[in-house]
Amino acid sequence: MSDLNVQIPTAFDPFAEANADDSGTGTKEYVHVRIQQRNGRKSLTTVQGLRKEFNYHKILKDLKKEFCCNGTVVQDPELGQVIQLQGDQRKNVSNFLIQAGIVKKERIKIHGF
Repeated sequence: MSDLNVQIPTAFDPFAEANADDSGTGTKEYVHVRIQQRNGRKSLTTVQGLRKEFNYHKILKDLKKEFCCNGTVVQDPELGQVIQLQGDQRKNVSNFLIQAGIVKKERIKIHGF
């Protein structure tokens, strides 16, 4: 008989990398920009890790107007507030956050490339 290494697919956790990165104390606080696949060609872009003193709803309003997409701010019990946008907006969001002066380039992690 042949030996086959069969892996059973499990549920994908898009925030697993962030939880692993946050385990070290004294690490830099990163802004994580991720893509989450919905069904078919549909996807969500999530932005997590912005500082709490920012008004997430105003940032969301500017992002929606700039990229002509819809979005929302979701309250997560572990991760705090997370911005969700329709479509794959990873590059657009990272460029927007840098140009607006919200986050420095070295503090942004883009996942999914």
